[in-house]
Amino acid sequence: MDTVTRLAIGLNGEARAFDGPLSVADLLERLGLDARKVAVERNKAIVRRAHYAGTRLESGDAVEIVHFIGGG
Repeated sequence: MDTVTRLAIGLNGEARAFDGPLSVADLLERLGLDARKVAVERNKAIVRRAHYAGTRLESGDAVEIVHFIGGG
């Protein structure tokens, strides 16, 4: 059984707190974002979409999420 912890992260430059443990995929789900339509950077390194579920976030992480927007 996982123990719930409180994670304090920087999310797009804003201090946020979430119950953990938390993966990148979990974070996107909690934020209501479609993983196919965003790019995620954790601590200045791009997280590959295939690794979202396995990339665990820790307190102090800096996360940037960029939305893809179509247009012409």
